[in-house]
Amino acid sequence: MRKINDHLWETDPEYPFPGLSTHAYLWRAPSGNVLFYNTTHTNEQDRMAELGGVRHHYLSHQDEIAPSLHAIRERFGSTLHAHSTEAHLVEETATVDDAFTEAHLGPDGLEVIPTPGHTPGSTCYLVPGADGRTYLMTGDTIYVDRQGHWRAGYIDGMSDREQLAASLRQLATLTPDVVISSAFTGESGVTELGQRPWAECVDEALHALEPERVTG
Repeated sequence: MRKINDHLWETDPEYPFPGLSTHAYLWRAPSGNVLFYNTTHTNEQDRMAELGGVRHHYLSHQDEIAPSLHAIRERFGSTLHAHSTEAHLVEETATVDDAFTEAHLGPDGLEVIPTPGHTPGSTCYLVPGADGRTYLMTGDTIYVDRQGHWRAGYIDGMSDREQLAASLRQLATLTPDVVISSAFTGESGVTELGQRPWAECVDEALHALEPERVTG
């Protein structure tokens, strides 16, 4: 695992498709570690154990389903969270302890934000970092491409364009400092926003998703 800071760790990359990378992220929250997304690297479970295990495991969407969900839950006794729309798919591999539907607050101020569109159960998470900054876990809903442009996670034949656009507009109202996607095609899934407004990043993704859209 790679240490991003004292409270956030990134698993080794995986390559589900050529040019596409994914990571999972371990947040060392005050009341117990929280794992976002999923990793199939068994050695990463040993590193998680060294860092205190996993108390909660949050999925962003159905593409993260793998036998490792069951292995992580069994090893650490963690609570597995997934959107109710896709919980039945997860249940084919691992028991879902919390099949949520609505936006709500989770442990240690974590905000659960359903954002359908990439898939029906896609969900983002807003995390209050101990360093005073806010982290937005976006799954595959929005990411940075290899040219450094923000893109919506739209896949023809699977995603719902209108739902995804609505979810992006919802995300644009937030004020994160760091955005962390699951899959990405650029150099990293972790993007420090710096001085660039987050709403401007989202608008860039919306323009690519809806090229005919006119704003003003």
